[in-house]
Amino acid sequence: MIDPSSQARLTENWQAVQHDVDAATTAADRPAGSVTIIGVTKYVDAEMTLGLVHAGCRVLGENRPQVLWKKNEEVAFPDDVQWHLIGHLQRNKLRRSLPFHPMIHSVDSPRLLTAIVEEATAQQIPTKVLLEVNISGEEAKTGLKPQELRPMIESQLGSSDTDAVEIVGLMAMAGWGTDADAARQQFAATRELRDQLTQQTGAALPELSMGMSGDFAAAIAEGATMVRIGSRLFEGLLPPA
Repeated sequence: MIDPSSQARLTENWQAVQHDVDAATTAADRPAGSVTIIGVTKYVDAEMTLGLVHAGCRVLGENRPQVLWKKNEEVAFPDDVQWHLIGHLQRNKLRRSLPFHPMIHSVDSPRLLTAIVEEATAQQIPTKVLLEVNISGEEAKTGLKPQELRPMIESQLGSSDTDAVEIVGLMAMAGWGTDADAARQQFAATRELRDQLTQQTGAALPELSMGMSGDFAAAIAEGATMVRIGSRLFEGLLPPA
């Protein structure tokens, strides 16, 4: 358990992030509660992660599956905590990850989607996934090219494994060093791509995971349903980078 002063600061940070996300949602003329905050806990240990849960955040995002496993070995998280895997995912990490019932944000290849289907079927664990799109077009970034998405969605819709894995939307990040206007344009392009794919395939794709600590307001303005907030939650609690 973290010390009381750290817990108080963590709760203050969480409430401030909630306030700002709610304000951005209102400013975008969207319904209250239509944006889920994913608390990204890659920066902190298991005790601090549990402290964030005690502050009120029940949706947690981890970049590395092995860190998710280790934290769950070290502390007992409440049953209502929802885990999200948001970083690049190797197929050999699926077997130990799926029992935590994560939503997987980073499906970036047909091979990974096939592996998730196979493991979810074998373990009988229905799994929701997002297709990661490289909307900025940067070669150094992971993610699918926009033209690669439709075949994957149509293939999954036409398979017999739709009960095992459901593609529920897209995940995207703005390009490195992108200013606010350019980031908003990329988020808008992601939303437009989702709408186009829905029209073409009939898939609902309700979720748009986009926006982080520095650009979530722009993402919400362009339709994000999930924002991934990490550094802002731990201000004053971590040593300077």
